[in-house]
Amino acid sequence: MAEITMKPSAELYLVKNIDSKNEREEFLAKHEEANFLQSWYWGEFHKKLKNEIQRTGFYENNKLVGVMLSIVENAKRGRYLTVPGGPIIDWQNQNLVNAFVKEIKKIAKEKNCVFVRVRPQLVSDDFSKNLFKKLGFINAPMHLHAELTSQLDITKTEEELLSQMRKTTRYEIKKAIKQGIKITASTDISLIKDFYDLQIQTAKRQNFVPFSYNFLHEQFKVFAESGHALLYNAEFNNKFLAQAFVIFYGKEAVYHYGASTDEGRNYGGAYLIQWEAILEAKKRGMTRYNFWGVSPIDKPTHRFSGLSLFKRGFGGQDVEYLHAQDLIINKPKYLINYAIETIRKTIRRV
Repeated sequence: MAEITMKPSAELYLVKNIDSKNEREEFLAKHEEANFLQSWYWGEFHKKLKNEIQRTGFYENNKLVGVMLSIVENAKRGRYLTVPGGPIIDWQNQNLVNAFVKEIKKIAKEKNCVFVRVRPQLVSDDFSKNLFKKLGFINAPMHLHAELTSQLDITKTEEELLSQMRKTTRYEIKKAIKQGIKITASTDISLIKDFYDLQIQTAKRQNFVPFSYNFLHEQFKVFAESGHALLYNAEFNNKFLAQAFVIFYGKEAVYHYGASTDEGRNYGGAYLIQWEAILEAKKRGMTRYNFWGVSPIDKPTHRFSGLSLFKRGFGGQDVEYLHAQDLIINKPKYLINYAIETIRKTIRRV
């Protein structure tokens, strides 16, 4: 009797690059947890930044069952691979999960990366924590994109959405409308220069490290040209009050970046921008509005507690994703990176 040879679980899947935008985007459109960080457009954005990317597909019997966008980050402290908001796979399928881990190890070694950092689109709970621990990951010293977020169910009526808001939030929206604060939404790439300048002012006031002009410009250009982003602006008596960079992708709209003037803090322009963006997301048939990162409720002295109060005022629910996970490829170099990032985290209070 011939001996039966069993294939390792990871080899049950055909793993290859996905060159077809339509194939990838059609797969993501069928998955509720799909997000802009795994979109075709986020990959194009990173290509504009001269980062190497890889769009991986996992196939079972010629059927696409998982996708992963991985990005090589070239840092002075060490080259590393990131998988933001992904991969988009069935996390209950251990064989598929094993195939994912095998593939990121392969890519990381080929690209001479010190480690792999993954922030999966998984809620932080016992299942996700135990899963990554068993896979050999450890908690990263820094986050990778927003982890604690405030998300609003926008399938409700406008009246219901307004009624569940914090009283102050609802008041500021109605006041801004009565005052005649003007809100515009644009895909004009040239307006990113104004947003960048305003971000510099905001960063000085709130003590955070601002993004570079090139980073904001290339990101907005990719998403705006494909109809997935709008830059909102609030004005009163021809004076700038606030701006917001909102991404519309899949079932979700994301308040990705915001900035305001000193004078804008005395008006409700920022509140009205969010309300207009929520209404736009509803028009597009989206089901949730993601206010992106918020600080923990039990840390009232956090430097972003004020901004977080503003975001939570719209009545959303906190959703906490699993903290960024690191898979070590080169331990000696990783320990150096770990120490540097730990120090930076302490200094920046993030």
